[in-house]
Amino acid sequence: MSDPRRIWLIANASSGSNDEEAVTLLEETCGHAGFHVAYRTHFPRYDLPTPAMLAAAEIDLVAIFAGDGTLNATILHLAGWDGAVLVLPGGTMNLLYHRLHGSRDMGEVIRAAAAGETSLARPTIVRGTQGSALAGLMAGPGTSWSHVREAMRESSIIGMAEHTIGALEQTLGGAMIACAEPALGRREGYPLVLLDPTDDGIQVVAYHADTASQYLEQSLALLKRDFREGPHDRLGLTQRIVLESTDGQPFGVLVDGEPAEPDGNRAEFVLARCEVDLLATQTDG
Repeated sequence: MSDPRRIWLIANASSGSNDEEAVTLLEETCGHAGFHVAYRTHFPRYDLPTPAMLAAAEIDLVAIFAGDGTLNATILHLAGWDGAVLVLPGGTMNLLYHRLHGSRDMGEVIRAAAAGETSLARPTIVRGTQGSALAGLMAGPGTSWSHVREAMRESSIIGMAEHTIGALEQTLGGAMIACAEPALGRREGYPLVLLDPTDDGIQVVAYHADTASQYLEQSLALLKRDFREGPHDRLGLTQRIVLESTDGQPFGVLVDGEPAEPDGNRAEFVLARCEVDLLATQTDG
């Protein structure tokens, strides 16, 4: 029997239910499949390994057990590396995981990776001055609901109440976001616009709340940490898009669920490719 393949595991204990016990169970699953976790990094407590560190350790596969934000940070950090990354579902939404593996459970994906039954993929991403999104980028005053989500994650009732009030005020009274180039959807804009990378282009999805019932539906979707469940319009596919606030003020952006610093009232985003190989068991989008 050949020796197990040595891998480097990166985990984030604040992502979803990704605690120490979950990481230990993951290591056991890896061992049964034929992997050996030779190194482990708890991010962001410790710095991510560099390509040079991975080469020195003779590691050619990094497994990431974390949410989309940590996946984003790690994959972009490893851009240009000649190894591969195994994405595992250690977060709340796990959008990139599902993009690469569909509905397969984690154990099935680990076994497939260990058996060499995966393909190498460099999926499309949405790239802008505020960052690159592998799972999706959101813009507009509706992104303020991310603070409510974080308060829920931390089980902070006071924080959740305070942020909910602020998010309601910003979503109702904040400047809308319009798709300026190409001109898509409503000229008056929307409180939240999603840019979703697919193989065919950037799928532009606009979220709105025109009635009291729709507003309640949208609020509940956001509170459940799922920005994508609320009322929305699909505005089409494009290779490039310019978003613009309707009042000339900077607008909020979430890159793979993580807030980015506002960068003016107008921003351009383009379709690009991931710059490191990811293991995939499906190739949809």
